Amino acid sequence: MTRRQVASPLPMVRPLRLPVSVTRARPRQPAHVVRSLSAARIGAQVRALRMAAEVSGGELAKTSGISASMLSRIERGLVSPSVETLERLAQGLHVPTSRFFSDQARRTDFCHVRAGHGVLVDRIGAVADYRYELLGHLLSGNLFVEPYLVTLLPGADPYVTFQHPGLKFLYFLSGEVTYRYGAKSVAVGAGDSLLFDATALHGIEAIQTQPVSYLSVVFTLRE
Repeated sequence: MTRRQVASPLPMVRPLRLPVSVTRARPRQPAHVVRSLSAARIGAQVRALRMAAEVSGGELAKTSGISASMLSRIERGLVSPSVETLERLAQGLHVPTSRFFSDQARRTDFCHVRAGHGVLVDRIGAVADYRYELLGHLLSGNLFVEPYLVTLLPGADPYVTFQHPGLKFLYFLSGEVTYRYGAKSVAVGAGDSLLFDATALHGIEAIQTQPVSYLSVVFTLRE
């Protein structure tokens, strides 16, 4: 006797087929990195100073006591370094920490003076027959630089009591003189140079050969 099959009271479940466009694995999009403008500027300064010092990233990381990956992230502006980290980097680069915050990209001062077109300047307290020709001038930055072409006219006399703040660099173009700095006296001729702290008394003590001309550059900090 054949047994009859009784229909199941439960509905038959058929597998649900989804479109391939849904089941296909989609590549994960990289997260968008939001960079801080200040972090990017500091990172660019760190990289520029490192490149100028001809130091590799690994070398700077080692001397500064930070990881190479952290240094890479700092230079790319992905992280804002702490003050302690900046101090370590400054020590590794042998620069003050303030160098990381200078905005070099915005410094646009540039001066070009053609031959013979310097500005004749009547300096306060200038000695008679010492002709000063200003060769350039910059407005930005905390360093004030005064480049002069100094020419001693025929009636010029020796003068050894120049004294002022800053550093002074002299490069002699012609003539022979004896130059005094404090208690020291040196014979100076064309091609010779001097660099000294200008707060001490200084100047030409004797003139041996004329004409005398020299480049004088004074460096002082702006107040």
